[in-house]
Amino acid sequence: MRLALAEAEAAPATRDVPVGAVVVNGDGVVIASRRNERELLGDPTAHAELLALRTAAEAYGDWRLTDCTLVVTLEPCIMCAGAILAARIQTVVFGAWDEKAGAAGSLYDVLRDRRLNHRVEVIPGVEADAAARLLVEFFDDPLRRH
Repeated sequence: MRLALAEAEAAPATRDVPVGAVVVNGDGVVIASRRNERELLGDPTAHAELLALRTAAEAYGDWRLTDCTLVVTLEPCIMCAGAILAARIQTVVFGAWDEKAGAAGSLYDVLRDRRLNHRVEVIPGVEADAAARLLVEFFDDPLRRH
């Protein structure tokens, strides 16, 4: 989570919301580390989780990340939850809850929905205060607010 938080801390330099994500393989090796880049890339899908999944799949040489864990500073949204399921991620660890758009237990629980073909172990609240603090500071700064 510390690496994901470091990624999140770097995001505001490009006016991006401070969210960071890391993919760790089954051996505990970090294979991807990314942050939000929607503003930087002008891409609405450039969430930290999606970018990390893309980077991990490239590094892995396979889109199936079945023995991997995704660590992210903010609860994934519906779009990211769909990508997590598609990549067959085993576990998601996240920091702050997202009561407005979360899809891992707060607003929705897509990752553990028994109607879907894959379910993910979800470990919430890891370094939640640190992750939430980055978001609050970002949105409280009138120069960064959108």
